[in-house]
Amino acid sequence: MDRKELKKLAKESKPAAGVFQIKNTRSQKVYIAGTPNLKSINGQKFMLETGQHPNKKLQGEWQEFGPEAFVFEVLEVLKISEDQPLLPADALKKLVKKWLEKLEPYGERGYN
Repeated sequence: MDRKELKKLAKESKPAAGVFQIKNTRSQKVYIAGTPNLKSINGQKFMLETGQHPNKKLQGEWQEFGPEAFVFEVLEVLKISEDQPLLPADALKKLVKKWLEKLEPYGERGYN
């Protein structure tokens, strides 16, 4: 492929939506969230590094343990089919709910 074809492909490709976790490898606590663009996970890391993350418990432990204690993982990519009745935003909410119920990241187990 030449450069023009690659640029065209990049513009046409839709961002992948999905659910991710930020896991504290020392305490095993996790933060679960969904995003319409999984590439935005880097934004989560940036907010933590600059002390601006909206989740204060997660931010506090990031400050305490340091970035080397945390891993960022995609849990599931949202698959949208043409015949799916849910809108992408609704489907993403449902997917986040599934992972929250599965991992129960509350209290001593997490940051949600």
